[in-house]
Amino acid sequence: MIDKQVATAAVAVADIPDGASIAVGGFGLSGNPMALIDAILAQGTADLSVVSNNCGVDDWGLGVLLTAHRIRRMTSSYVGENREFERQFLSGELELELTPQGTLAEKLRVGGSGIAAFFTRTGVGTQVAEGGLPRRYAPDGSVAIASPVKEVRTIEVGGVRSDYVLEEAIVTDFSLVHAWRGDRHGNLVFRKAARNFNPLAAMAGRVCIAQVEELVEPGGIDPDAVHLPGVFVHRVVEVGTDIDKRIEKRTVRAREGS
Repeated sequence: MIDKQVATAAVAVADIPDGASIAVGGFGLSGNPMALIDAILAQGTADLSVVSNNCGVDDWGLGVLLTAHRIRRMTSSYVGENREFERQFLSGELELELTPQGTLAEKLRVGGSGIAAFFTRTGVGTQVAEGGLPRRYAPDGSVAIASPVKEVRTIEVGGVRSDYVLEEAIVTDFSLVHAWRGDRHGNLVFRKAARNFNPLAAMAGRVCIAQVEELVEPGGIDPDAVHLPGVFVHRVVEVGTDIDKRIEKRTVRAREGS
């Protein structure tokens, strides 16, 4: 199918079932596919396993699904800024696979590239490789599920022998991303900080759903400007340029001479 445009966010996510795994773009609150997240919330989908750098804040981003207890498991690199995320994890309500940020990005990228696994030095000599990181707590505060031991191999690179830990790729049932511009063939352009985990999350989903601020006709995007080719994208929904965009914290200083 060449024309990948769908009418609404609700239509775009209508077939996401309970228990699905979803990779979601965004970093902090930048580049969150909020229209798609709200549509999932509205249709009542639950028991989700979500892969995303973080989980938004209490009332924005993936935080709205978390607060509604729609997420069973998170794979993330960052827990901060979201009190409910911390509370659910420490109380045993939520399973969490805490993953180094660069490793998480690469796990998504290789998943979309057809690569099963890779070796990295990140995590060698820590619980990331040796196992024992809490993934789910019991109600009494003990560790109910811990991370497993991972394979570590000594590999010579450039004449230097070092230990590397094996990390497996991430492939999810669906992926949700936010882009600045897109065309009906699914070619996407991301703007500034929103070009964070969005391209990587898009690649990892077997079905990628993209919300775009502006939808143009095929040919309306210079091929050299495409950040993610349409081969990775299956559905596109236009959400407009006047959507709400939040930031976590704003820090300013007075202008000189004011």
